[in-house]
Amino acid sequence: MSTADTRTQTPETRENRRTPGLVPVSETMRTTERRPPQPAEQIGSPAPPARRTWAFWRLLGSELGLTFRRPRNLALLAVLGVVPIILGVGLWIAAGSGGDDEMSGIIQDVAGNSLMLTFLSFSFLVLLLMPVVVSVVAGDSIAGEAGTGTLRYLLAAPAGRTRLLAVKYLNAVVFAYAATAVVALSALLTGLILFPGGSVTLLSGTTISVADGLLRILITVGYVGAGMAALAAVAVALSTFTEVSIGAIAGTMVFIIICQVLRAIPDLAPIVPYLLPSRFTDFDAVLRSPIDTAVLRDGLLAFGAYIVLFGSIAWARFSGKDITS
Repeated sequence: MSTADTRTQTPETRENRRTPGLVPVSETMRTTERRPPQPAEQIGSPAPPARRTWAFWRLLGSELGLTFRRPRNLALLAVLGVVPIILGVGLWIAAGSGGDDEMSGIIQDVAGNSLMLTFLSFSFLVLLLMPVVVSVVAGDSIAGEAGTGTLRYLLAAPAGRTRLLAVKYLNAVVFAYAATAVVALSALLTGLILFPGGSVTLLSGTTISVADGLLRILITVGYVGAGMAALAAVAVALSTFTEVSIGAIAGTMVFIIICQVLRAIPDLAPIVPYLLPSRFTDFDAVLRSPIDTAVLRDGLLAFGAYIVLFGSIAWARFSGKDITS
């Protein structure tokens, strides 16, 4: 095309000519003008509180679903449910055969009323198996994600470290209360099947009704669950220091063992009330009339102190941790 032809073209003609592979600037500007303006919250402003709250609960629900669908965790709950059955059957057989002198007191208490098997099961499990079960789930909370390489992807989503840590801990607390409820329900059903019901004789010698006994079992579940929640805080804190979940689980169990050893040393008696396992068995305050609320209150305060202390340690470590996996 000659220079003369180019000069004789009108602006509309030149505008309609397109070079292959290019978009005219005027068309691009008109296309941009036709786009509706984006709301301010889509450009970069923070999400409204309602949306953040919904995201938190949705993340917690997803975490709970994964926890309670995992075969390992279900197996742990099943083991907790089987132990009261074995304990009840053993006491039932011992009661039928007369039992030993050392066991006669326990046998008489349980054989006399079915509700006592629940308190006996907690006394047997709260220092042995329940801490192991809770430590497995809580110790795997952060370290397990880091070990499988999914922690970076969780933090890549707009979850935030503090919110993710809170979700992980609340998930462990729910599982701790689920484990406590499984023990109580298994022991209660086993006791009702194997032993007679009726009035309950407390440690103080007072007799209470079945309804009052069930209420005291409910209080025991709440108290023991709070103790397991405090232990979960210890496990989650240790989980932020390692990428191997077995390390956090083992560290939590070593913590329990050390506390038990310190409790056995007479010279260290002044610090025994401040050791976490020392408060686990204080639920026996419900077996007195009236209920020793001062003991329960002190135990709950101790559990709260452990939750605040180790929760702060976990937050300080996790919020400034360099996530590489």
